Amino acid sequence: MTSIKAENLTIDYPIFGSSSRSLKKTIVRAATGGKIANDAHGISIRAIDGISFSFREGERIGLVGHNGAGKSTLLRALAGVYAPTHGSLVVGGSIASLLDISLGMDEEFTGYENIFIRCILMGIARSEINKHIEDIIEFSELGEYIQMPMRTYSTGMSLRLAFSICTTFPTDIILMDEWLAVGDADFSKKAEARLLEFISKSSILVLASHKPEQIQKICTRVLSMDHGHIIKDGLI
Repeated sequence: MTSIKAENLTIDYPIFGSSSRSLKKTIVRAATGGKIANDAHGISIRAIDGISFSFREGERIGLVGHNGAGKSTLLRALAGVYAPTHGSLVVGGSIASLLDISLGMDEEFTGYENIFIRCILMGIARSEINKHIEDIIEFSELGEYIQMPMRTYSTGMSLRLAFSICTTFPTDIILMDEWLAVGDADFSKKAEARLLEFISKSSILVLASHKPEQIQKICTRVLSMDHGHIIKDGLI
């Protein structure tokens, strides 16, 4: 059964003094024998502060709150990028992270080669990639450019390819930081229809957004966050 459960989840960011690498800092330290301009160590920022929740199959979760509220950190924890500092986080089911859809793609390789690179990073078996590669190429509308290095692509072309890859393979859990809008007006309309279909096949969606109308349209439940805390959790 697909589910996500957190108990007293806490995530801290360690802060390291970058100023120690500056030339000025080096000169001051040498001139003073190291007694002045020492960097502070062991400082951390608490991005998520002891939150607990449970997401179940069929739920569409909206994360709302101001910048710095902890939404993106929580999404990255769900994606496995950040480990809990304290507490626990248990995710049951396969995950499609749409937080950075171009992750791992290399501009020196062709679009065709990048399909395999990105899919392998997503944990897709080569046999599955081969089954869907023509659909990916067709949806991206890249045509003969698919055999060209990605450094020859416009930003829009690169995003169309990345989007086509990430929305091809069904998954249990989808993570999104803002609603994806890709390409020009015509492609964007086509992409939204594909994204809605992709979401409909998933068990759980977690969407962070600053757009209330998008949350109202897509989600069934909202978590309001503020400074790493959940201040409200309820149905729409």
